Amino acid sequence: MKTSTPERILRLKTVLERTGLSRSTMYRKMQNGTFPRNIQISTRCAGWRESAINQWMQHPICYEAETEGES
Repeated sequence: MKTSTPERILRLKTVLERTGLSRSTMYRKMQNGTFPRNIQISTRCAGWRESAINQWMQHPICYEAETEGES
């Protein structure tokens, strides 16, 4: 029987360590739609879905972020 693990939410420091990007480069790529968008966890807290970061890392040059209407 296959057990599904819940989606992990990564914080900024972890995302920067995994990708090797600087903070400003990462946010610029988010604005351009070439990096996964962050999700709001609480009022002052945001993170990134681990699966989205992993997908970006597999094909960083060809990556296009999903639009808000898509899941």
